[in-house]
Amino acid sequence: MRLSILMPVYNEARTVREIVDRVFAVTLPEGVERELIVVDDGSNDSTPRRLGEAAEKYGSTISILRQPRNLGKGAALRRAIAASSGDILLVQDADLEYDPVEYPRLIEPILSGKADVVYGSRFLASPGRRALLFWHAVGNWALTLLSNMATDLNLTDMETGYKVFRAEVLRGLPLRSDRFGFEPEVTAKVAKLGCRVFEVPISYQGRTYLEGKKIGWKDALAAVCTIVRFKLADDLESRSDAGYRTLRAMARARRYNEWIYRTIEPYLGERILEVGSGIGNLTRFLEGRELLVLSDIESLYLQRLRNLYQGRRGIEVIQLDLSGGGDPAALAGYRFDTVVASNVLEHIEDDGGALRWLERVLVSGGRMILLVPQGQKLFGSIDRAIGHYRRYQEGELRQLLDQAGFQVEKVHHFNTLGRPIWWFCGTLLKRRSLSPSALFVLNLFVPLVRSADAVLGTPGLSLIAVGRKP
Repeated sequence: MRLSILMPVYNEARTVREIVDRVFAVTLPEGVERELIVVDDGSNDSTPRRLGEAAEKYGSTISILRQPRNLGKGAALRRAIAASSGDILLVQDADLEYDPVEYPRLIEPILSGKADVVYGSRFLASPGRRALLFWHAVGNWALTLLSNMATDLNLTDMETGYKVFRAEVLRGLPLRSDRFGFEPEVTAKVAKLGCRVFEVPISYQGRTYLEGKKIGWKDALAAVCTIVRFKLADDLESRSDAGYRTLRAMARARRYNEWIYRTIEPYLGERILEVGSGIGNLTRFLEGRELLVLSDIESLYLQRLRNLYQGRRGIEVIQLDLSGGGDPAALAGYRFDTVVASNVLEHIEDDGGALRWLERVLVSGGRMILLVPQGQKLFGSIDRAIGHYRRYQEGELRQLLDQAGFQVEKVHHFNTLGRPIWWFCGTLLKRRSLSPSALFVLNLFVPLVRSADAVLGTPGLSLIAVGRKP
């Protein structure tokens, strides 16, 4: 296990040698190695010389990178992240406000598998902190409150300089902010990824502006803008932005997702493969089985699923591309009795081949449970934007299951009243994703929509099919 310490430095000649010495003096837990990556952010004092002295002393365990000019903390950290090789990444300021003696406490929640991200809070009960700069503390409190309102986290110190990450979390984030906007931006993005964020108390030796403190009211104003920006704009990368927006909107439709689950629940076994788990909208209802394996093709979704379920007994996350071949025998050891694929088959060009592949994954007597969009006449702008190849008719779906070797047990028409909503958004308004307001209304009236399915008996927006492997 390696800890990468990321240290942006700008005109810290008075403190940089001491902080580097402290970084290497602290005793880490057994089995944890360290590397220090320092990014000199265009210093114009004697900082480069001091860093050269440190490099001579610590050799290959310290890497010193230099920016061509002062670009800001966020830009320096992006460069340090790219150069890091650790399993855990820790941000360390170059002044002496944050003491590396806190490292064991900061990394423990990640080492024990409880957290993906750890913030060192200056405002939780701690052994001690220097008392000064009341209005600076008020500003920190206000920014933390605004950030919490945007992210739905309950942090006590969003602006802390001590932030620690599992490496794959931080490396997977598209970071944009060049200056101190790094703090609210990274907070917004780990919240959207569903990361497990912990806080631990730290000691804090703040300094005054006369002693070299650099952050000011302009940075506070920029932080407010950053919080608002990343609340409104979701720039986490995925193969289909429209698909990701749709999944995030669907995540808030809990009643609707539970309705899907209740419909398929009688056919579920104890060893389930969920294909195309996305961001876990249906997954939350599938928990509690003997084995639940979550899968997707998108790295963004896989990262979110790992953040949500890492360390949970009986739950695994794997990458699975049904359009890319591979040997289903590699999954034979799981002995799946159920495969669930909700809104997946329509994204695969060779849908018949995908079903035949999944048939080989199941044990004899196992069930294939599908939810697919119904009605090719409804195919419109939303379907194209989120990567659908087709919509299905009941007879076509039955034939696909039969050709893949399944005995069709049930085909259920689902969400009749959803058809006009889809037509209105995708055909009339030419939208690229479902309207959150339309989903809100649909979710609100799920009991009515569910009753309509039973009474009307007409084609629904979707089809739910169950096939059994002989």
